[in-house]
Amino acid sequence: MKGNVIKYEKDNIDTDVIIPGTYLKIHDYAELATHAMEGLDPDFHKKVKEGDFILAGKNFGCGSSREHAPIALAHSGIKAVLALSFARIFYRNAVDGAFLLPIEINEDSYKDISNGDELEINIDKNEITNLTKNKNYQMKPFSEIIGKIIAAGGIFKFQP
Repeated sequence: MKGNVIKYEKDNIDTDVIIPGTYLKIHDYAELATHAMEGLDPDFHKKVKEGDFILAGKNFGCGSSREHAPIALAHSGIKAVLALSFARIFYRNAVDGAFLLPIEINEDSYKDISNGDELEINIDKNEITNLTKNKNYQMKPFSEIIGKIIAAGGIFKFQP
């Protein structure tokens, strides 16, 4: 998958920032997506294009366990979030619902990737190619079970 980076140099981006609580009663995912990242970046919905990636610091998706967070991001066009680490519940909601890929990267990769860079992600090789800078980075491999859930298209399609 290919996309451009929207970088937030911030740790602990919580679910209240990703999708503020006032919008949790919205059941139309397209409308929900217009409020994604509103708590941090009110212009996010104007910046994001289909296939883009978010790049953030540590503990992305902390806070409440709302599924709305990965749903809002996915329906805004985000295909993956690259971060130094993820809150466990956000990670599982993203994977289980097949909304987007939560990809863990190391500190050097995080520092080297810039806002607007075009990346290509190859999950089979656990590799990220920065097409803008002509550099390669490694991503943390998915565990075997997470890989199978992703390949199946989410937990509800997964058959052990």
